[in-house]
Amino acid sequence: MFGRSRSWVGGGHGKAARSIHSLDHLKYMYHILTKNTTVTDHNRNLLVETIRSITEILIWGDQNDSSVFDFFLEKNMFVFFLNILRQKSGRYVCVQLLQTLNILFENISHETSLYYLLSNNYVNSIIVHKFDFSDEEIMAYYISFLKTLSLKLNNHTVHFFYNEHTNDFALYTEAIKFFNHPESMVRIAVRTITLNVYKVDNQPMLHYIRDKTAVPYFSNLVWFIGSHVIELDNCVQTDEEHRNRGKLSDLVAEHLDHLHYLNDILIINCEFLNDVLTDHLLNRLFLPLYVYSLVNQDKGGERPKISLQVSLYLLSQVFLIIHYAPLVNSLAEVILNGDLSVFSSKVEQDIQKNSAKSSIRCFIKPTETLERSLEINKQKGKKRMQKRPNYKNVGEEDEEERGSEDNQDDLDKSKGTEASSKGIRTSSENEEIEMVIMERCKLSELSISAVTEQNTTDEEKSAAASGSEITNWNRPFLDMVYNALDCPEDDYYALFVLCLLYAMSHNKGLDSVKLERIQLPAQHAEERNSYNHVLAERLIRIMNYAAQPDGKIRLATLELGCLLLKQLVFSKNGRIIKSVHLHCLEGAREESVHLLRRFYKGEEIFLDMFEDEYRSMTMKPMNVEYLMMDASILLPPTGTPLTGIDFVKRLPCGDVERTRRAIRVFFMLRSLSLHLQGEPETQLPLTREGDLIKADDVLDLNNSDLIACTVITKDGGQVQRFLAVDIYQMSLVEPDIARLGWGVVKFAGLLQDMQVTGVEDDSRALNIIIHKPASSPHSKPFPILQATFIFADHIRCIIAKQRLAKGRIQARRTKMQRIAALLDLPVQPSTEVMGFGHSSGAAAQHLPFRFYDQSRRGSSDPTVQRSVFASVDKVPGNVDFHLQSQRKKYFEVFIWYKV
Repeated sequence: MFGRSRSWVGGGHGKAARSIHSLDHLKYMYHILTKNTTVTDHNRNLLVETIRSITEILIWGDQNDSSVFDFFLEKNMFVFFLNILRQKSGRYVCVQLLQTLNILFENISHETSLYYLLSNNYVNSIIVHKFDFSDEEIMAYYISFLKTLSLKLNNHTVHFFYNEHTNDFALYTEAIKFFNHPESMVRIAVRTITLNVYKVDNQPMLHYIRDKTAVPYFSNLVWFIGSHVIELDNCVQTDEEHRNRGKLSDLVAEHLDHLHYLNDILIINCEFLNDVLTDHLLNRLFLPLYVYSLVNQDKGGERPKISLQVSLYLLSQVFLIIHYAPLVNSLAEVILNGDLSVFSSKVEQDIQKNSAKSSIRCFIKPTETLERSLEINKQKGKKRMQKRPNYKNVGEEDEEERGSEDNQDDLDKSKGTEASSKGIRTSSENEEIEMVIMERCKLSELSISAVTEQNTTDEEKSAAASGSEITNWNRPFLDMVYNALDCPEDDYYALFVLCLLYAMSHNKGLDSVKLERIQLPAQHAEERNSYNHVLAERLIRIMNYAAQPDGKIRLATLELGCLLLKQLVFSKNGRIIKSVHLHCLEGAREESVHLLRRFYKGEEIFLDMFEDEYRSMTMKPMNVEYLMMDASILLPPTGTPLTGIDFVKRLPCGDVERTRRAIRVFFMLRSLSLHLQGEPETQLPLTREGDLIKADDVLDLNNSDLIACTVITKDGGQVQRFLAVDIYQMSLVEPDIARLGWGVVKFAGLLQDMQVTGVEDDSRALNIIIHKPASSPHSKPFPILQATFIFADHIRCIIAKQRLAKGRIQARRTKMQRIAALLDLPVQPSTEVMGFGHSSGAAAQHLPFRFYDQSRRGSSDPTVQRSVFASVDKVPGNVDFHLQSQRKKYFEVFIWYKV
């Protein structure tokens, strides 16, 4: 839609191309325009090419010759562009003219040249021209032209677009008319234009936007967002079979775009615009639609409602994205301490007696369209140039509106001139913007403070946080939060509640005092000695449900619950969890151990799954922001992978996924238990990177079994190496020239990830492939070594194959024994496999490498060279002689094996 036709700026090459970039050629183009003032079928193509050439010359003149713009301004050549446009010469000419103008303003770099083009108000005449916007190509180039102009806005150029005397701002008012255009790229361009306008620090222009356009635009924008939300809710209600996830994902992405756009407006920090926007968002969208739907699921009422899961989901997005303090504090106050009386008409009337300028909380459609409202305000502006309406009363009776305007005008006269800096309000504006929600929250604050200021116990504080001690004050929204966390059947709503609590506690604009009333600590809370017992018990109950064999708790819910519990019971001075809750948590951990025992098997797949799940969990911790961008969690939890939903966001399917889930539950609860008890993890992971041999390590090869071989890589490279086998690894080493009997590791890989096969036509060769440990269970294995090993004879080849195969078996067996120890299962003593046994001291002497042995030098040891073998005896004499005679050459060592 936004594609351009052929590239022409810059033209061709050579002398002919350079000759058209001149003042003389511009004069020739001017002569053509004077001879073709009327567009016909015969000269249409000529005029289009002439406009293109003029634009190209102007861009060239901007960088090379200022006289080009002098001539352009002197001859008033922009008039020809406007004249061609006004003749309704057809789609082709309009598209080409908009395209060339867009390219022209994109490439102008000097302010003087820009002033020349913007003078005489011709650009504004093009902006207000009535194009055929049903043509999507014209629409695309037009909105792109407006966006390009908005990028040129600053304190100097804004005067070319905003006419303070006529009170007109065509660039802004024409752009916002397309805020609800069906094409998403047009809507995005409109948002960009408005943000570029709001960033300009010009007080008369900003006051014009507030007085003439803010209420119509924001009220229609809020209605547009709410309509999308209702459509999203309908999609969720009618798509229980996951058949229309594409449309649902688009609607969620659109809502996220809206929230980011609203946040972009708020962080510009123009206070009087923020006040208008905050008022409309709270009283026309968030409270009457999002919050009201939390406890009112009766679809038969007069007020529009959305489902509970959608309401919680969208509120979580609001607190994750928007951090504007007045907005998020007012919204959180209602959720945590409000009741349904904030929506009753009686209370509204009582409040309006104290604040006549308050809004009624209701999600309703604006009485006029945006275009009609702008036209009405424009006509009123011509009659009353010095008056501005009270934006709170737009849409009321004319007499009331006239009275409020007169009052506001008197206040303006008494205050004198406006504040000079952007975002500074007068005292009358502060009263005007006062939120209704703050009136409703006073009773809640007094009730909660009366409890918290007394010398109460932790239990009394927790009861106060849950609302059980305040009989005279009902908090249905907070009760809904606690009730949703009790989820023995499924965690459909519990996941959204946890996301909401997480988002509120991590919101930078939210006052920590509001969270402390329910003892929910903020991300960087001060030191404290109590926590919300009710919330902690609900979280521990979720963990108990997750550890049951038939538990319906998804892994995402469990991980988020663990994060919140850590945040809840930890303070700056350490953990403050009570012993009874710690014992309950230990019970859940024991349940997870018993659950995993049911799936413990001696098969190879269990070890791979165990390590893959641990690696995946540690490498990719939960990101709540990404979780809340996934539309699939809005649908009822499913247990089939055919939907394409990530494993942690759905229920398991089949024995393999149930095993994976049991492993994850075990890891999470074990990590949480150790964290709350202040104990370090000493048994996981099964393979520690610090204990593994790495490339370029220098090892003591004395009294070790080495097999010389030639390694032919996949790309045809050929090197001589010595093969050594450890408990967990195989290594390829070469002799260290500096020290006799030592070697430098050139490659090291895990035995458990190795595949060894013979070569049919060569009894001395083996094909060896070692895969890199997968980052996720579904990732494709990536080979880090794929080569052919050629040995001196078939005997050494057989020995190498046996040692690698038996070493792989022993490595996996050792790790399975460590898993059994984690699960408190009896460990079966392993028999010796090719020198790998641990049953006796004599057998231990045959271990080729030390592993997890305290006598081994760690990575922190300043000595780079290290011995990793069990014996320090010298090598046999014939080998010693061979090393001494050829220590500076590449050599082979032949070791006599006991077969």
